[in-house]
Amino acid sequence: MVLTVMVESPKGFNQKFDYEPESGRLKLNKILPAGLAFPFDFGMIPGTKGEDGDPLDIILVEEHGTFPGCLVDCRLIGAFACEQTERDGKTMRNDRYVAIPGVSQLFSEVNDLNELPDAILNQLEHFFKNYNEQAGKAFRVMKRLNAAEAAKLLDHGK
Repeated sequence: MVLTVMVESPKGFNQKFDYEPESGRLKLNKILPAGLAFPFDFGMIPGTKGEDGDPLDIILVEEHGTFPGCLVDCRLIGAFACEQTERDGKTMRNDRYVAIPGVSQLFSEVNDLNELPDAILNQLEHFFKNYNEQAGKAFRVMKRLNAAEAAKLLDHGK
């Protein structure tokens, strides 16, 4: 499945930006703690809506980062089915989709989540957990989904 996604927070940044549909612009949402930075470009899938009311989250596994607001054509390779517990105790699904930019050379042969090295998958899971803990939320990856499972899940989020 090919998607056009918008990068909100690029690889290596410790700033979290959020797209604001009303203005059509990105707004600085928060600064991550020292030592915590996005391991890859992180953004959203336009035209979708998650249980939290925001567009669905996606991370782009690639060799270089881009910039906030950059649109990238990607192939969906999988997702992490996740559960997030807010500070008020409310628990909801907050899945993280994973994609490879079509222009990637290093990951050009990767078509499914299980083809990525375990080190990358574990790093992503730990990042999401640590990122949410810093915000006072609990975050749990329930399952890793392959490309077909992620595409089916995505169809429900549109």
